[in-house]
Amino acid sequence: MATLTRRGFLGAAASAMAAAAQATTRTGKPNVVIIYTDDQGTLDAGCYGSDDIHTPNIDALAARGVRFTRAYAHTVCCPSRSQLLTGRVPQRSGVIDWLSNHPMDENARNMSVDEVTLAEVLRENGYRTGLTGKWHLGAKPGHQPLDQGFDEAYGHLGGFIDNYEHEFMHSKPQRPPFHDLYRNGEEVYETGRYFPDLVVREATRFIVENKDRPFFLYCAFNVPHYPEQSDPKFAKMYDSMAMPRRSYASMITTTDDRIGQVLRALDLWGLRDNTLVLFMSDNGHSTEEFTNWDVNYGAHGGGGNTGKWRGAKASMFEGGVRVPSILSLPGVIPEGETRDQAISNMDFFPTILELCGVDPPGYEIDGKSLGPVLESADTPSQHHEFHWMWQGQWAVLVDDWKLIGNGRDTTGLQSKHAPRKQMGALYLANLSDEHPESTDHAADRPEVVARLQKAHEDWLRRVVP
Repeated sequence: MATLTRRGFLGAAASAMAAAAQATTRTGKPNVVIIYTDDQGTLDAGCYGSDDIHTPNIDALAARGVRFTRAYAHTVCCPSRSQLLTGRVPQRSGVIDWLSNHPMDENARNMSVDEVTLAEVLRENGYRTGLTGKWHLGAKPGHQPLDQGFDEAYGHLGGFIDNYEHEFMHSKPQRPPFHDLYRNGEEVYETGRYFPDLVVREATRFIVENKDRPFFLYCAFNVPHYPEQSDPKFAKMYDSMAMPRRSYASMITTTDDRIGQVLRALDLWGLRDNTLVLFMSDNGHSTEEFTNWDVNYGAHGGGGNTGKWRGAKASMFEGGVRVPSILSLPGVIPEGETRDQAISNMDFFPTILELCGVDPPGYEIDGKSLGPVLESADTPSQHHEFHWMWQGQWAVLVDDWKLIGNGRDTTGLQSKHAPRKQMGALYLANLSDEHPESTDHAADRPEVVARLQKAHEDWLRRVVP
């Protein structure tokens, strides 16, 4: 595998050589900002072809970096965030089901504190580390952000909150919706203030306070995840659009606007040229619908754009795991280019370490450096196989063949009254079909089923403790 260096991306062209020379004059290590959105669908940005949604800031970021057309995360929040921060599949850290949302859930699951996060590695190498937004890797004390390498953290510990009351709505009958907003492990109250604005406020504060030293900011937005409470100034923009796209589009533009505010803070303080920005969504768009405590707060049955791809959040189809992703570091990463190679959010871990001049950890990680792919559009994907597993579902992808076990189709409206459609024990799809994943090839290609099933079983033996 090619070695990634800050100059190694630039090639031999004269303009790239000039950019490389400029990059070498910088002092210190690059800052790192990960912008992670919540339930943003496969193609939900203008630069991905969704011309009915206004996303000028995401589009501008793509113009200053490399946009990936085949970026994979996971099917829901918890395993996706585990992969992102550890560079390892979630089975290694015990993230195999929903994690705790309330600090008092003594018997609930939490990500193992033995897992080493990106924040821990960067902090050990001189970085100030901060989280603003959503955690969702375990709410129990001892498993919170400050226990996993963050110097400071502001936001909610569980899966989502109302944007004004800051309450978690998926609560049990014996426990009404509960408040979920914390600063450094201590509960705080800012009732009535719009949470995406609080995320931006804290991100900006962190950037300004640490502008004179290397920092890592994990900006984990809670939007466009339901409840779909968009900024009112964007609502009229989509008046003529039908539901549920109308509500969802307004949430996407709200998200884009807050992303732009964070990026402008970097520009204002002269930090953008020495800041690695990584943008991604945690999973596909949601089709969930919920009514609890006489409040309807779901995603109105969907609204995301997957193009030709089937599926949505909580499925193993492409619409559930294929997400938008952009990487940018001016003068080092090419600008205004696209890459069609398949990548994973686990790849951010080793890529960030190499760009920051930090030695890789001495244990096995599953992510691969994106250096060779960023350097050339002709370099093959660094992954031979992709694996996902969540609750009873699993999938393995090799080339264009994807075998899904115990799959669900979440493409349409989902609710507790309309259970997710089960797809059968084994479903064999081919991504090169005219209508990808719409045809089950399991019966006519048993040899492919056998080969991929063995690959899945071999993978399980490697990654399950």
